[in-house]
Amino acid sequence: QVQLVESGGGLVQAGGSLRLSCAASGRTFSSGAMGWFRQAPGKEREFVAAIKWGGGSTYYADSVKGRFTISRDNAKNTMYLQMNSLKPEDTAVYYCNADTRAVAVTTIRFRPGDYWGQGTQVTVSS
Repeated sequence: QVQLVESGGGLVQAGGSLRLSCAASGRTFSSGAMGWFRQAPGKEREFVAAIKWGGGSTYYADSVKGRFTISRDNAKNTMYLQMNSLKPEDTAVYYCNADTRAVAVTTIRFRPGDYWGQGTQVTVSS
């Protein structure tokens, strides 16, 4: 079992920045991947970014490329999402996801892992 706890959400003005964190505990997954998804009211969940736990390769949705940066700290078992140049359309609940299998970093986009965090609200005002 893996437990995921997100933090760092909040209210920010357009053009501002936020950094989300996702702390993982329980089973380790050195060969797995983690990712961020988001869901806005009335919309389907969408992929945001993913990172391989070992090696650190990354993958982004086109909508956030160049504005968001995903990273991880292996020693702290924590994944981050640095969000810059935020737009009102980035408003959503952000969820972290973990896949403990040895999957490619792109896999998690279409086949998320079994473990989800509880979500953290990000609101961007215009």
